[in-house]
Amino acid sequence: MKYFTHPTFLLRLALAVIFAVHSVFTILDGSVNDFGRLYLDTVGFAPMGLYVAWAVKLTHLISVPLLLINKYIKPVGIANIFILIVGIFMVHLKEGWFVVGGGRNGVEFNFLLIFALLSIMFPNGLKKNKEDSSLVS
Repeated sequence: MKYFTHPTFLLRLALAVIFAVHSVFTILDGSVNDFGRLYLDTVGFAPMGLYVAWAVKLTHLISVPLLLINKYIKPVGIANIFILIVGIFMVHLKEGWFVVGGGRNGVEFNFLLIFALLSIMFPNGLKKNKEDSSLVS
């Protein structure tokens, strides 16, 4: 029950659903393989593009239960933020800001996901903890 009453539960749940659905559908329809072979291999990751694509999807999938049970949130956040930032520079930046409306496939969704992950990594913001001088986790 403690997982459902934690202040960040709803945000963690939303992120878990997004990562799960995005991963499961690309795995089931085979587009993860296309992303690895037809995109990543052609932009310099050959012959490892397929493995990188699968590493991204598996990172997202492993993140799902960890987000739901509120464990290893900082490593989950760091790994996914890294993936999202790389995605911005490799795929989305050339499309502009908007995902829909004023453009297509832009950076705004990745931007939102990054800050949602930062919010659960630092639920008290970036203020100093009174017990020690480290950032609150």
